[in-house]
Amino acid sequence: MNTGLDTLGQVKGTLIDLAIRFGPKLLAAIAIMTVGVFVAGWVARATARGLHRLDLEPPVRQLLTRLARVLVLGLFIILALQNLGVELLPLIAGIGVAGAGIALATQGVLSNVVAGLTIIFTKPYRVGEYIAVVGVEGQVDAISLFSTTLRHPDRSRIIVPNRKVVGEILQNFGRMRQSEIRVGIAYASDLSSALGTIRDLVQANPRVLADPAPVIQVVTLADSAVHIAIKPWVAVADYGAIAGELNLSVVEELRRRGITIPYPQREVRLVDKAA
Repeated sequence: MNTGLDTLGQVKGTLIDLAIRFGPKLLAAIAIMTVGVFVAGWVARATARGLHRLDLEPPVRQLLTRLARVLVLGLFIILALQNLGVELLPLIAGIGVAGAGIALATQGVLSNVVAGLTIIFTKPYRVGEYIAVVGVEGQVDAISLFSTTLRHPDRSRIIVPNRKVVGEILQNFGRMRQSEIRVGIAYASDLSSALGTIRDLVQANPRVLADPAPVIQVVTLADSAVHIAIKPWVAVADYGAIAGELNLSVVEELRRRGITIPYPQREVRLVDKAA
């Protein structure tokens, strides 16, 4: 019984001794880290405000802001460890060894990060542009270190790992796209009148951009009709709607003006061999 009490007393004394020796240092380290969190947040916000005045892409601003936060927070972590009396050189060596192991285990993640930095600084595309890559397409919604987020016209989101983008053939449509519609006009109809009518309808549509000018031209002399191609430029957001609107307006206006859109037809002649 006395032995147990003596052991308990020794433990209690040891804890009190540790609290006296390291308690103030631990409290100081906690205070340093608390101040560090607030200072890192303030520096990050100040950096974001400063970078906002420069002509930088949102991913670049986000990367530099996070880097500033991490650097300030890392500085305060070093101060807190020094206050606790931790030897930094062995700690740094241990972190280096652990980092090498983590790098080998996460090669895919690191390749995404390297590819993300390549995309951010070379700028093959920007947020808001419409791109097609590795068999998918959509408007660029966000660019991060690990992936690029596309917004498809059907309102779905496509997450593309950055390592799949770098080194692949990429088609960048920019912020506008050219739609293409074809309509057939009968050979007996007034072709000049049909072209003028279609041109007026296209120019009157509010979705069609004035610059670059829409292309309206005869493209094919087919069996049953003269095919006219209508190629207006529209914003990416209007690409899906413009074809339906122009098809409807073209059909209605051509009917009103008596311009015929012929059905596919073929003339077949039967020859009487007996004759």
